[in-house]
Amino acid sequence: MPKKVFLSIDLGAGSGRIIAAKTDLQHLYLEEVHRFGNPGTDLPGGSYWNIIGLYRDILEGLRKAVATYGDRICSIGIDTWGCDFGLLDGNGRLLGMPHQYRDSRFEGMAEKMHERIEEHRIFEHTGVRTNFYNSSLHLLAEQLRQSPSLLQAERLLFVPDLLAYWLTGVMANERTVASTSQLFDPHTNDWAWPVIDALELPRKIFGNVVAPGTILGPIRAEVADYIGKSDIPVIASASHDTASAVAGIPMTQEDNLWLSSGTWSIMGLETAQAITSEAAFQAGFCNELGHSGTVRFLKNISGLWLIQECKRQWALDGDDLDYAALAELAIEAPAFTAFIDPDHPSFSTPGDMPEKIQEYCRATGQDVPQVKGKILRIATDSIALKYRVTYDKIRALTGSSFARLHVGGGGIQNAHLTQATANALGIEVIAGPVEATSCGNIAVQMIATGHLPSMVEARQLIKASFEFKTFVPADTAEWTDAYQRFCQIIG
Repeated sequence: MPKKVFLSIDLGAGSGRIIAAKTDLQHLYLEEVHRFGNPGTDLPGGSYWNIIGLYRDILEGLRKAVATYGDRICSIGIDTWGCDFGLLDGNGRLLGMPHQYRDSRFEGMAEKMHERIEEHRIFEHTGVRTNFYNSSLHLLAEQLRQSPSLLQAERLLFVPDLLAYWLTGVMANERTVASTSQLFDPHTNDWAWPVIDALELPRKIFGNVVAPGTILGPIRAEVADYIGKSDIPVIASASHDTASAVAGIPMTQEDNLWLSSGTWSIMGLETAQAITSEAAFQAGFCNELGHSGTVRFLKNISGLWLIQECKRQWALDGDDLDYAALAELAIEAPAFTAFIDPDHPSFSTPGDMPEKIQEYCRATGQDVPQVKGKILRIATDSIALKYRVTYDKIRALTGSSFARLHVGGGGIQNAHLTQATANALGIEVIAGPVEATSCGNIAVQMIATGHLPSMVEARQLIKASFEFKTFVPADTAEWTDAYQRFCQIIG
């Protein structure tokens, strides 16, 4: 019977879960304790997260975990999506609900930012290219409209930092999530002050930055009273979910090509240093920070978001199919009838994704899909082909070749997409674990609490504990031809 239990609070842009990792230090056994929804809400003032509702669900999940595991619980760690933040006043009170990164306030902000500081300088200081979701653009929007929240703020906390503060009473910005903001310098491991000053953001809101694996402190007395146990340490794990996902994928320093597959797909390398060359800048790559001082050199690709939004629209229309049924429809449809660019701006916001896909095909002079299967097949194949675009750029930037791609995350449950990825790249794909994010979160906790010496041993533990599946490339000639057509369509 495993004697130790570590709790992973894993929040995504659609749902949240508390996972208990039971371990005898030879194997990990994951058990879902509590699952809850995380729907964004559109209000007259914008799109928001229900952060208080999330916190309440976290408390309920911790209460359930204590009832089940009691004194076996060693620690708690939180990971969430990046970029989004809350602003707090001098008494630690939240000044309004956090906006969603897809909130429309980002519109026009890139141009406004580049009037103040050019893109090359931003990349030089942060290693991050400008994207609609960056905290920098959303804070600039608040600054330009003289937001009362920003004017009163004494502290900025990203979503995992804020939730950890409510659990412990300790304010800290964890480094991996801070690095998603386009306001952090991976070279100095400090805030990118030249960028912050150029945007005229108040310096005082950017506080203490801590490394992943920092023990923030025990839970507050009020939290302990509610969940039924005191003195549980909260770890600032790799708080950005992609940082945790990469930590949870068992690869080596030499075998370091990875893909985190979920709502977003993110492909990159795990490296020792940020890559901020002109070529990396032109290719649109970013540098975010990872566990143990590593850098995630990466590019974001719109992933299962396309399929999730199709599912949501069809459910609104009265046809609520599960993901297995959607995957089967895609498999049965003919391949390569049309292509879309998954990262086209028209797909970045919610709203009738099937119609958006049809309109893209119409506007590019392609066959317009009329049935669900064709729409899904076009989306799936196009995601895999966009992976190929990123893979080719990585090879060109590094001069390296790769024998395999390591893929982790919930997206690997879509076996059709995973096989399409192997076909498109022409290399084998090692898929696993599905729960890469929770595994990485737990790994950082186990190292922080002294149960494991390093990430090398943590990844060996993960590899010994979960099933991994290898996908071998097939239909190479057809996919090569499709890739050429795809590149012509997306320009």
